[in-house]
Amino acid sequence: MPLEKLETLLEAFDQFPDPADRTDLLLSYADQFKEVPADVAVRPFPKSHNVPQCESDAYVWAIAHPDGTVTFHFAVENPSGISAKALAAILDKTLSGAPARDVARVDTAIVERIFRRNISMGKGMGLMSMVDAVRTLARRAAAGQAATFNTDETSG
Repeated sequence: MPLEKLETLLEAFDQFPDPADRTDLLLSYADQFKEVPADVAVRPFPKSHNVPQCESDAYVWAIAHPDGTVTFHFAVENPSGISAKALAAILDKTLSGAPARDVARVDTAIVERIFRRNISMGKGMGLMSMVDAVRTLARRAAAGQAATFNTDETSG
């Protein structure tokens, strides 16, 4: 299974039905968030990498590799963007290094599976938009196109 890391993580989250335990797990992922390295992007970040609808002002970059895999990098400009940082860390840990064609098929429903109903509708839309931005970048990488996107390309 090409996205085994993601499925394993989702199964781990399924083991935490208690909202407090799930929140602790998400906080631990947020603590693991790594900001986009300077050799990929520096502030001010280009709007072409800004995630539409994300309240935390998140940005996503993808680096395509010759073997068809892709590596993702994220920035979250809102210091209170704990959920966005947690999701960015999860997406990086589970999707970076995976084949771009497989990442392009990730369902935005993973947001509900990870966060359950512990987030507002607006935050949920922004987090789903992060997943959609990753999918768009992966699709472009798989097609050999530049790994950028704009708000017209994400269905978020």
